Amino acid sequence: MKRKGPVESDPTAIGEVSTPPFAHLPDPASLFSMRAMRLRQLAEASDLAPYLLFLAGLADAQQHLQSDLPPPERPDPAATLRAREFEMPPLHRNGMEGNETVHAIFDRLFAAADAIDKPQAAATALARVAGADRKTRLAMADTVLSGALPADAIAEHIYVWAALQVYFARLASVIDAGTLTPVADGICPVCGGRPVSSMVVGWPGSHGARFCCCSLCSTLWHYVRIKCVLCGSTKGIGYREIESHGGFVKAETCDECHGWTKIFYQNKAPAVEPIADDVASLGLDLLMREGPYRRGGFAPLLAGF
Repeated sequence: MKRKGPVESDPTAIGEVSTPPFAHLPDPASLFSMRAMRLRQLAEASDLAPYLLFLAGLADAQQHLQSDLPPPERPDPAATLRAREFEMPPLHRNGMEGNETVHAIFDRLFAAADAIDKPQAAATALARVAGADRKTRLAMADTVLSGALPADAIAEHIYVWAALQVYFARLASVIDAGTLTPVADGICPVCGGRPVSSMVVGWPGSHGARFCCCSLCSTLWHYVRIKCVLCGSTKGIGYREIESHGGFVKAETCDECHGWTKIFYQNKAPAVEPIADDVASLGLDLLMREGPYRRGGFAPLLAGF
């Protein structure tokens, strides 16, 4: 694989950037079905086709399990105001113990995932998490929310992550986007999750703007270009890529924190879906392992590679 070394600036024309909204909230009614569609499209020309098709089946399960869940509760306005005042995300990660919707999502997702074609190791992992009691599942959820997956139980925790994605995307969808403000570099302003990647979009009213994608609730939040997603530095930012990928995905590197994150150019490839394309661009992760930078953010679907 050929690569291009770091450059001094993002080569896309900054002058194209318009004034974008701060956040785009997820739409759970279409989020997972669109992701499944993109995963199947990517599988058609990928060596990762079996894994991408498994993930497409998982996204289908995430979509269908929502059919008769109760509507998500809107956050308390006073709590939202306090969160804004103290620069905290409005969605809390605790208090799931007695939430029956959380447990229903777990049960439905694990049952639906049983029908997906998968290798034996993934089936065994599913059986373990499906057979776990509520306390164990919530302990696994806490591990996922910490942004790290245990090396000896990655597959089990990916199933839990998939369930949590549904839960938090639904909660995020009913927040008033106009109340959201930045909380910290590399932190979702809705749920406090870490970004899986970022993308430069071509949307009307936001053309040329960069948005980070939350790995948990799938909220997209505006983040200025040529600035490290992880530490906020504007010094020593560079870009590397695999030349055969047509310039639609690059590694944005930072010489201050020695981290890197993926940046997709949706304005060049309109079908890009941040989580689906993150998996399909595994080659970039493999390339970056050769260098001094560590990948930041949270990319659970690539944790086993």
